[in-house]
Parts: sequence; C-alpha cells; structure tokens
Amino acid sequence: MERKRLNSSRIRSAGYDPKAQLLEIEFSDGKVIQYRGVSPEVHRQFMAAPSPTSFFEDKIDESFPSSRIR
Repeated sequence: MERKRLNSSRIRSAGYDPKAQLLEIEFSDGKVIQYRGVSPEVHRQFMAAPSPTSFFEDKIDESFPSSRIR
C-alpha cells in the first residue's frame, strides 16, 4: 500500500485502501498499524485535518480494530 507523508510530529505517513476500508499508519518511531473498517469519509477528514495526530487520537485510534504489521 502506498502511503502519503503527513506533516505531523507523531505520524510519518498514511495509506488507504478504499475497497478494503483499510487505513495504514506509519508512526515516527517506525511502527506501522492497520485500522480496519475506516470509511472513505473518515480517511478524507483525517488527511485534510489541520492536526492529523489530534484527529487520529480523537476519531481513529480507539474507534477501529487494528493490527500492528511492523
């Protein structure tokens, strides 16, 4: 999955697969976590957020099932 860089202190990049509704986030410390069931609208809001880290913490982190892949 191709990820786009984000201007964030905690998040390095994020990628999204709309068919699978899978959001993949690479953090500044190198770990990569996939979040399942993320709608295209939530992904769009996340990518457009003035603070991706705040949006992630408020709307994604505890709201979707996740798996660490790295």
